Amino acid sequence: MTKTNWKEFLMAAAIRALRTFVQAAIGAIAVGSAFEDVNWLRVLSVSGVSAVLSILTSIATGLPEVKKAGL
Repeated sequence: MTKTNWKEFLMAAAIRALRTFVQAAIGAIAVGSAFEDVNWLRVLSVSGVSAVLSILTSIATGLPEVKKAGL
């Protein structure tokens, strides 16, 4: 894989992980909870683990938005 492909892969994987982080945070915050009732440490923990799993999945299976040239 060329240096350009690695940069493209890392950017796409980071965007995907950030989206996964936000989606997990939304899911971890209970509907109807008051701001002070949310366990923010748990929300960050669950979201962080989800982002790490997203990165690992991207490495294991690849990303369809990244060209496979040079592999």
